[in-house]
Amino acid sequence: MSNIAIIIAGGSGHRMGQDIPKQFINVYDKPVLIYTLESFQRHPQIDAIEVVCIDGWCDVLRAYARQFNITKLKWIVSGGTSGQESIRNGVFHLEGKVQKNDIIVIHDGIRPLVDASVLTDVLLKARQYGNAVTSLPYNEQIFVIESSDKMTTKQYIPREILRRVSTPQAYRFDLLDSKYHEAFEKGIGIYGSSYTNTMMVELGVTLHFAAGSDKNIKLTTKDDLELFKAYLKADKDTWLK
Repeated sequence: MSNIAIIIAGGSGHRMGQDIPKQFINVYDKPVLIYTLESFQRHPQIDAIEVVCIDGWCDVLRAYARQFNITKLKWIVSGGTSGQESIRNGVFHLEGKVQKNDIIVIHDGIRPLVDASVLTDVLLKARQYGNAVTSLPYNEQIFVIESSDKMTTKQYIPREILRRVSTPQAYRFDLLDSKYHEAFEKGIGIYGSSYTNTMMVELGVTLHFAAGSDKNIKLTTKDDLELFKAYLKADKDTWLK
């Protein structure tokens, strides 16, 4: 049984407001995507990596992988027109290449601070239950806006019943592959902001929570990039492995 990572790097990153895709922005002379790949390269339980890459940047990625010694990178696949299409491309490309009980870890290429302990727990839970999603408690209050006046509210959602989830998330390959075929055949869970976890729930799959980390930020805006730089400048002996 193997553990395979699918790193999603197929987006253009318009909200970052830069001339190149945000996953290829250099931070201290290293692309964001390489920071992400290094976390999976270092983890002893990850056997191989597949990257779903934005068109036109595959050769650049190969060059960076050689430069930074990402030896576990085995496949590069072109992305789709949406996040779900990109993940689907990555999953379908593994057909005939991996075993049905292999664990597939899906992770955003623009989440470069995935902690080794988080990845370990996701893999552990996925082996136990067939799937696992990184999660954290929700610590803010959530109120529902009034339909008659969107600047008012009379209803809140107790935060004790909420969890916020992100990547990494992991699934047995046979479950992941079959559900992506079903989703695209039926048009379920593949539109808008849908992701693998929301698609699974829409298709009736019970998901299992794994450990998360507040450092596992997604680099969407310039402010996120500055926060990432601040983490990198922090005392590496205390948290960065």
